[in-house]
Amino acid sequence: MIKGEAKERIEKLRAEINRYRYSYHVLDKPLISDEALDSLKKELFDLEMRHPELITPDSPTQRVAGEPLAQFKKVPHAEPMLSLNDVFSESDLADWLERLENHLKTKLDRTEFYCELKIDGLAIELVYENGLLTQASTRGNGLVGEDVTLNIRTVEAIPLKLQISNPKLQIPKKLVIRGEVFISRKEFSRINREQTKLGEKVYANPRNIAAGSIRQLDPKVTAARKLDSFAYDIVLSESPSFNFKTHEEKHAFLHSLGFKTNPNNKPCKSLAGVLDIRNYWNSHREKLDYEIDGLVVIVNDEAVFVRAGVIGKAPRAACAFKFSPKEATTIVRGIKVQVGRTGALTPVAELEPVLVGGITITNATLHNYDEIQRLGLKIGDTAIVSRAGDVIPQIRAVLPELRTGKEKEFKMPGKCPADGSKVVKDGVAYRCSNQNCGARIRENLYHFVSRGAYDMRGLGVKIIDRFLDEGLITDAADIFSLKEGDIASLERFGETSAKNIVSEIQSKKKIPLARFIYSLGILHIGEETSALLARAVSARIGPGERKVSQTIGVLKNMSVEDLQEISDVGPKVAESIHAWFKAAANLRLAEKLGKFVSVEVPEVKVPSGKLSGKKFVITGTLPNLSREEAKEKIKAEGGEVSESVSKKTDYLLAGEEAGSKLVKAKKLGVEIINENRLIEMLE
Repeated sequence: MIKGEAKERIEKLRAEINRYRYSYHVLDKPLISDEALDSLKKELFDLEMRHPELITPDSPTQRVAGEPLAQFKKVPHAEPMLSLNDVFSESDLADWLERLENHLKTKLDRTEFYCELKIDGLAIELVYENGLLTQASTRGNGLVGEDVTLNIRTVEAIPLKLQISNPKLQIPKKLVIRGEVFISRKEFSRINREQTKLGEKVYANPRNIAAGSIRQLDPKVTAARKLDSFAYDIVLSESPSFNFKTHEEKHAFLHSLGFKTNPNNKPCKSLAGVLDIRNYWNSHREKLDYEIDGLVVIVNDEAVFVRAGVIGKAPRAACAFKFSPKEATTIVRGIKVQVGRTGALTPVAELEPVLVGGITITNATLHNYDEIQRLGLKIGDTAIVSRAGDVIPQIRAVLPELRTGKEKEFKMPGKCPADGSKVVKDGVAYRCSNQNCGARIRENLYHFVSRGAYDMRGLGVKIIDRFLDEGLITDAADIFSLKEGDIASLERFGETSAKNIVSEIQSKKKIPLARFIYSLGILHIGEETSALLARAVSARIGPGERKVSQTIGVLKNMSVEDLQEISDVGPKVAESIHAWFKAAANLRLAEKLGKFVSVEVPEVKVPSGKLSGKKFVITGTLPNLSREEAKEKIKAEGGEVSESVSKKTDYLLAGEEAGSKLVKAKKLGVEIINENRLIEMLE
């Protein structure tokens, strides 16, 4: 993306993110999911990292949260209550560490990290004076929060008075800590059951209840909701002032003061270890009685943490390693139309790759044209893509406010992209008017992956049918563009099976030319004739790995007569080959395949023998030998046998009732021999 385009995109992202954040933080009325908003913020952050000169003080990446609600007293924080920059993948995590190292101008190979479960709740700041809780506040805008002291005092997990368990330590006269208030899954279910009984609206998620409960004007309502809390940081201690060497030490001290800390938090020696912890909790989080949405990853060394400082709204030496979202935003780069096995045309959105549900998604079915119109989708739009459980990825909504004016309307084609037949509307579906279209596509694909062709183990009939039905493939070349995410997102397909299928496909990106020719499904061309054609190509361009275009060019330029000079290729077969390589649709398929695969042209070993290099044609009935026997004897001595007479023919072996071939041989001056003469030549 050039700078001008990046600037325009950044400005639109800022405007939309601010609109969504204001609605969420100030009005308590979310317009899109947290995951979709996170995705937009991540895109903005990445663009600003690539173009730091475009960062402005009012960018959402430089802010922490929303403005404090007017109903509550405003409370300034002892230190800015920062947020965290999100990372979503292993590469994002590595980029975060690299940026940190670049800033510090030192490698952090041996640096230890501290991993905390990222609780999906509401961040709070607690102030203790002489061991007593005197003030509690929300994050607010990071500098000023809302005074929610009365409500926080109802949370049993938060001590009203500090009691230190270690006699060697002293409670500071002033202590400011940070923590998270949340609600358990069990309590969330109980509250929603009560809401249902009262005929009231149920809450969408536990965090919304936690946030709403802390912001109640009546502390009795807060108390009734049985909130919980974990403490996770100390930002100020006075008289005495503690000098903690690690973040882990802070947690230990908080626990000794009577705060509830999360027992699942732990130190980690490397980024690989961080990834292991994140992956473990991604698959085990349902066992917890509270919601988490990732890990907080912190450089454990406090000196390094302080030296790293702050960038925008976030500390450099910490990040939020989020679990893969169930929905995210991305850009629709195109809409392709796939023809299924029944001849139905399915529009499929081609997406900027996006991580959703742990899988990188590059395509999403649009089902039919009516769905495109319902969404108001245009090519170039920013869209919300969702995937929950085993449901295939789908576009849930379009964000038209992010349009640039360059987006394009999509129309269904009037002609079938597979065979050029007229497209007809059948209810909400569009179909090829040729009733054999879908069946032919299906059979061609079955043949392409068969043992004699590409021999793709694991891509059986049922899987090919499924890929056709889902709009993932229409022709053989589409198989090579399949991504693991396209397959793993299908019902009954897991990541392992998707990985195996893609690995099998990728292993077949180079095959012998004979197999490639056979895979094209040319009428009358079997494995043996395919091998003969491969030898003919080799004779013209030599052996070795070649581009598909090179070999196709040779076959395309061969005349029917040229083809008939190949051993065992008769007029009917030659006409079929010639016709296939003259058809525009077939050449387009070959060109498309050439973007993914190459072929190995065989080395032609000229057999030595008494007839080496001599070309024979057989006609009529021989007195003792059958045609096949004569052919085998000629080949055994290095000769070639073709089906038609030409100037390149050396001998016509003629028997009784020889026909037009004898006439043509005489006309061309080809030497005519009988069976006895052949036997003499072989002796």
